[in-house]
Amino acid sequence: YVLLKGHDSVTASPDGTVIMNTTGGSGLSKGGSGDVLTGLITSLLAQGASPMRAAVLGAWLHGRAGDIAEDTVTAYCTAPEDIIGCFPQAFREIAEMPENSAL
Repeated sequence: YVLLKGHDSVTASPDGTVIMNTTGGSGLSKGGSGDVLTGLITSLLAQGASPMRAAVLGAWLHGRAGDIAEDTVTAYCTAPEDIIGCFPQAFREIAEMPENSAL
């Protein structure tokens, strides 16, 4: 499994499945942001998510939390702590999505 973070993040699985993620902006391009993403994905794996689901869901949640943080403190000022602080809202949003959504 590969998660290539960037303007549009890409998650790929060994079977050739590729999923694009468009959440997240330049506020995530700070030292420590990738550590937050890694911790989130690891947590999802520990809770029983498959590797692909953990990577896709982790990328979406991380990016969405970054978007929320950018709206609050600007992209320039977004720090890893801000991303973590916005996880509850990002989790709430994904929990309210229809079960058959893309995630």
